[in-house]
Amino acid sequence: MILIVDDIKANLIALKKILELQDLEVEAAESGEEALKKILKKEYALIIMDVQMPGMDGFEVAEILAGSNRTKNIPVIFLSAVNKQKNFIFKGYQTGAVDYITKPVDSDLLILKVKTFLKIYQQQNELLVIKDLLSKEIEIRKEAQENLEIKIAARTNELVTKNEELELKNHELQQFSWVVSHDLKEPLRKIQMFIHIIKDNYLLQDDKAKDYVNRTVKAAERMQNLITDLLEYSRLSATVRPEKVALDVLVHEVITDNDHLIEEKKATITVHNLPTIMGIPSQLRQVFQNLIGNSLKFTKDGVPPIINIRSERIAKRSLDSEIQDDGAYCRIFIQDNGIGFDEQYLSKIFMIFQSLSDRKIYEGTGIGLAIAKKIIEKHQGLITAKSQVDAEATFILVLPLQLNN
Repeated sequence: MILIVDDIKANLIALKKILELQDLEVEAAESGEEALKKILKKEYALIIMDVQMPGMDGFEVAEILAGSNRTKNIPVIFLSAVNKQKNFIFKGYQTGAVDYITKPVDSDLLILKVKTFLKIYQQQNELLVIKDLLSKEIEIRKEAQENLEIKIAARTNELVTKNEELELKNHELQQFSWVVSHDLKEPLRKIQMFIHIIKDNYLLQDDKAKDYVNRTVKAAERMQNLITDLLEYSRLSATVRPEKVALDVLVHEVITDNDHLIEEKKATITVHNLPTIMGIPSQLRQVFQNLIGNSLKFTKDGVPPIINIRSERIAKRSLDSEIQDDGAYCRIFIQDNGIGFDEQYLSKIFMIFQSLSDRKIYEGTGIGLAIAKKIIEKHQGLITAKSQVDAEATFILVLPLQLNN
């Protein structure tokens, strides 16, 4: 059961409708005081609460919940249309909230977070049950006969280890809860749906059955690509020793890896004067693979792709830095003549699971540019892009020649 708290009734009705469409049980309270009364009478798995309310505000309610053993583990998500400053957000987390979302609310993102925190809450409760069982098991073993002490110790150690593993998995779930998203589940649902259709309606080898099978295979491929990209994204947190990387050589290797697609699309790729820098070769290869791959993918019908990659030395870590022949940074341009994009969505393209193009036409997972951004930032660099719809797109990288410790 979810409790939503807001002093504006229209907000309650809208939010309640969004959650109920996901088959979630919801109750509403129009003030902090009413919310506390409901919480005293009933167990809630999640509370979504406005910050600014007459009487008792959201922060006060959260502090009261955090001070009670019965309610301190209930996840609280703050919603605010007014208090968007960093100090209010910081205070929200200080009072024990698990998230602070500013209005207007993206309903898809809210649903994703709600389902994730509900699952975390459920697992935390399961963990508490296991801890309780562990304590009882230890007490029972302590009362057993002396000749069973060795077995008791072994069993207890095993239970403690299992408990630690569960706590670790719970922590990992909180760290990577964003993985549980619609894009990850959607291919699986399609696989299940089409397989059932084939099983129930198309037992003979006719054209329609083949079509469903082909769709199932495509869905499985998308799922595999998504999982692969997610693994690549998660691995970026690992610490790897940097080494000298000749970007000119690295980019030509990426071009060679894509020679079949380049030949198929009759693409022309030119590479000019790329420097040697300190970095992690496999990760930098991934950046250029994603950027060149996008330039080859997002092309105009009947227009052979033309991709130009060049660099220049600059004075400082800035996208607009002046050119300096002996500068400590390089600025790299990857320019193409593809379909482009509207620059008002520039920040969106580097977010995980975001794609500005129709995935029915241009297949992809929406993770490639997020991976590129994370790698560039890990290399103490910057990345941006300039483009127009139906015109060329230029991705700009700024990277240091030497990495700071």
